[in-house]
Amino acid sequence: MVLIGFLKTLLTKRRAHVMRTIEKGVRAIPGVEAKIGKESATMLAGIEASLKPYRSDFETFARLPEKGRDPDEILREMEALRAREESRWKNGFVSGGVYHGDEAFVNFLTRVYAVHSQSNPLHSDVWPSASKFEAEIVQMAANMLGARDADGSVCGSVTSGGTESILLAMKTSRDWARKEKGITNPEIVAPSTAHPAFDKAGQYFGITVTRVGVDANYRADIAAMEKAITRNTIAIIGSAPSFPHGIIDPIPELSELARREGLGFHTDCCLGGFVLPWAERLGYQIPQFDFRLPGVTSISADTHKFGYASKGTSVILYRSPDLRRYQYFTATEWPGGLYFSPTIAGSRPGGLVAACWAAMVATGENGYLDSTKRILEAAAKIRSGIESIAELRVLGDPLWIIAFDSPKLDIYRILDAMSARGWSLNGLHKPAAVHLCVTLRHTQPGVAERFLADLKRAVEEVRTQPKSSGGMAPMYGMAGTLPFRGVVDDMLRRFIDLLYKV
Repeated sequence: MVLIGFLKTLLTKRRAHVMRTIEKGVRAIPGVEAKIGKESATMLAGIEASLKPYRSDFETFARLPEKGRDPDEILREMEALRAREESRWKNGFVSGGVYHGDEAFVNFLTRVYAVHSQSNPLHSDVWPSASKFEAEIVQMAANMLGARDADGSVCGSVTSGGTESILLAMKTSRDWARKEKGITNPEIVAPSTAHPAFDKAGQYFGITVTRVGVDANYRADIAAMEKAITRNTIAIIGSAPSFPHGIIDPIPELSELARREGLGFHTDCCLGGFVLPWAERLGYQIPQFDFRLPGVTSISADTHKFGYASKGTSVILYRSPDLRRYQYFTATEWPGGLYFSPTIAGSRPGGLVAACWAAMVATGENGYLDSTKRILEAAAKIRSGIESIAELRVLGDPLWIIAFDSPKLDIYRILDAMSARGWSLNGLHKPAAVHLCVTLRHTQPGVAERFLADLKRAVEEVRTQPKSSGGMAPMYGMAGTLPFRGVVDDMLRRFIDLLYKV
């Protein structure tokens, strides 16, 4: 098994190396690089106006004003900006993004943040309340995710979001494997649908990430994952559910594989951590995914998604304090004194930690049960409506993150047609698809019906009208058809540059 996995990894790396070499040669041909730049500029020009809509209406600042502006004037301008933006998410036009959004609840969290806006968990002697909030957030999340059925030692930390939770989990696995197993060239095995944060962890922490294809139902392929394991593997990854298709990987089987092999297993539960436990209690058939499984060693769960806390907080949980200690950073020889931090950041916004704690205790078990019930019922209605449109096809068997493609039409043109109607959906890639992540915003009266009516009109528009230009369709189309990943990578970097353009 180890030899097969090694050979497969070697072939994959060799194939990637060959493609990079070919791309380098093609781009060295005179005029090719200029052509790529011109095409990129044309595509980005088509979306720049939507990314920078305020240039003609509000003053821009490329340097500090000579005299500080009046606070009331600043607040009026910020209120005007908020008024322009909030109607879309408030009225349920956005996939994910805002997970609660009730005005009274948002105002409550804003007041909590204001009370604790100056606190900093780094200075626990000055703000012991921050430590209280963080410890209780962690234990509430741990008990929700199976700690009561484990040995009672599940622990963790509050982070800035799912990406940091995943980064810390992988850094912890790396340091554990280095000390306990002598692994100096660490690798992780993840399904192709696992979040890009694992690739970011690989880049940041020198970990090789081996991506494995999924099965026909968009679940991690157990046999393929097993074959990809090598002597340098430190951890296996599973999602509950995955971001693209909302599908829960076979966590029981994968975590048991990790346990047999003496590896870490991480459940990425950033999207599902505050939905799946309550869905199970509501009677939905949810496969085990948490610390009830002895092979699960860490779990990430986003409190700022379906936990309804303010952006950005998340929790990273570990099976034992011994494992969590590999996450910490300490400095014992610094002239500034003894220094330590549990997470990547030093100073952290205590106001966000307080707001997270407040959101969880204000919602309570009954609140999460009710919210989950409403979300899953709305999602079932939306899924049924999508399935009734002949040109569309739902991917896999999702609960509340519903991905769909079109065997007959350009799904990215449908995405653009929905965007023109005010919807902000997620474009997916390989295979080409779109998804809607259903939140409490979509449980409002009439939202599901409006989505389905607009989707039917968008499909009809794409079916009957000539091909359009602009929008996201050309970008996704290029990304899906070009064999050279470097060109797509350059495009994304230029897109980020555009975000920072004043």
